[in-house]
Amino acid sequence: MKDVQNERDERNIPINKVGIRGLRIPIVVRDQSQQRQATIADVNMYVNLPHHYRGTHMSRFGEILHRYAHDLSLEHLESILTEMKQRFECEEAHIEISFPYFIMKSAPVSGMQSYMEYRCSVQASLGENLSLTMGVEVPIHSLCPCSKEISSYGAHNQRGIVRIQAQTKGFVWFEELISLAEKQASAPLFTILKRSDEKYITEKAYTNAKFVEDTARDIALALNRDERILWYHIEVENEESIHNHNAYACIMRNKTDED
Repeated sequence: MKDVQNERDERNIPINKVGIRGLRIPIVVRDQSQQRQATIADVNMYVNLPHHYRGTHMSRFGEILHRYAHDLSLEHLESILTEMKQRFECEEAHIEISFPYFIMKSAPVSGMQSYMEYRCSVQASLGENLSLTMGVEVPIHSLCPCSKEISSYGAHNQRGIVRIQAQTKGFVWFEELISLAEKQASAPLFTILKRSDEKYITEKAYTNAKFVEDTARDIALALNRDERILWYHIEVENEESIHNHNAYACIMRNKTDED
């Protein structure tokens, strides 16, 4: 059959990224406590396309990914990208994977256990060298210091979301980044809480009031202390409970530029 994709293109314009987006597939990822966890991922895969090729062979992306979906470890991610470069005869290959990740958490007083959902992601690229960025989205509880200071009693609370992206030079568990984010909030969130737990969380948040800026800066300090983290991008967004807008803070730092 005629291979239309391999026809020569005379427009002389290379394409930086071409591939597939929004492929949903069951995968298995590494789990710190249970070793492995099955989940469902949304996957994007791209390669660069030289100017003389008209198109690329889209089916090859899925073929490569399905062979490794049983264990998307760091080693296998590099193997996927290497095979992409070989199969597509390209100089750069990219993969983006995002998925729900569940951690069993115990309530702070009752010890009641329940699964808490987080959104995790991995972005990997392979040109001359491998670049790997891991990400987490962590829901948190925040209490406003200003509201606490000016009110005779009580203070307004909000649900927040922490997003961390980090490039590392050593292995880092998703659980480590999730725990780091929760520790810098006014209080963490849980799926199931008994009354004794609700009292504890409410009082903990009240004694640990934080602006969105406080949370972002405290997370940055914790990431600065971790020598495995080379670069990070932090976003903290609080869904305000008494304002018709969200509060937002962002911190970016490339630690390798300072060496």
